[in-house]
Amino acid sequence: MPRPLITLALAAAIGAISLAACGAPRASAQMAPPAAPPPARPPAAMTIAAIPSGATQSSAAMAFEGGKSSDKRTFVAGAILVDHPRGRLLFDAGYGRDLAQHFKTAPKLMQLTIKPVLDATVADQLAAAGVPLASLKAVVLTHAHWDHVSGLADLPGVPVWVDRDELAFINSGDPAAELARKLGLADYRTYDFTDGPYLGFPRSRDVFGDGSVVLVPAPGHTPGSIVAFVNTPDGRHYALIGDTAWQAEGVELPAQKPMLTRFVDHDPKSTWIMLQRLHAAKATVPDLIVVPAHDARVWANLPQLRPRRAE
Repeated sequence: MPRPLITLALAAAIGAISLAACGAPRASAQMAPPAAPPPARPPAAMTIAAIPSGATQSSAAMAFEGGKSSDKRTFVAGAILVDHPRGRLLFDAGYGRDLAQHFKTAPKLMQLTIKPVLDATVADQLAAAGVPLASLKAVVLTHAHWDHVSGLADLPGVPVWVDRDELAFINSGDPAAELARKLGLADYRTYDFTDGPYLGFPRSRDVFGDGSVVLVPAPGHTPGSIVAFVNTPDGRHYALIGDTAWQAEGVELPAQKPMLTRFVDHDPKSTWIMLQRLHAAKATVPDLIVVPAHDARVWANLPQLRPRRAE
């Protein structure tokens, strides 16, 4: 086929995919709301804080089915710090100092269409807030894609927690976990889900035994993706969902990622099931604050990690 016709065919295919991306979200299977979780007993001193490290610019059309290209969105990247008297947990690691090199491991389509900008690394913000790395119990990865592990390079010696399925995914040689392998796995530790059902998820891990931080398996975006339910002493309930959805509408509607970007999900069918499960969980806990890893609107309303005041 002559090159102009190939170009025209590619443009037509991309146009068709883009139109599909803007279509209405598929109808929900309407999962029944799950049983309420047992009451949590978070200690009074426990806190949660967002640590945004940078962002990219895109649109709702690239984030979820039914989103509009005119609806511009900021895709934040960073970490969430849970400060518990029995240990500090950092969920994900955001962009690292070597972001430019790390971004070269991202999918080619991403490299062509977005430009991540680093504002301040998570490590630098922890230092400014007076949080020593030695005080971190672990970095808990929601999953091991490049924009969630990049900042690990600046957190040497901190244990990195993943479930067994995610470590197997990293070690499988899958290109989506290339950066995790390049940065090294010496600090990685695995855990199991040894506790019972939690808010519609069949297995869980109650990290501190008080219901304040409960991890559940949420395979789909990657084989070992997780959701972390965080219950704070002020009565707020959070669900840190990683990239199961990129923006809050993914759970609210619910809606999958659009066809054009759905390739980032290792198993789109399982991801869709997780979205429905989270949608049903929010019906049981209406005040559940769903926190996608990249929705800047949600992150702006979270408590923020602040620099320590100079004495």
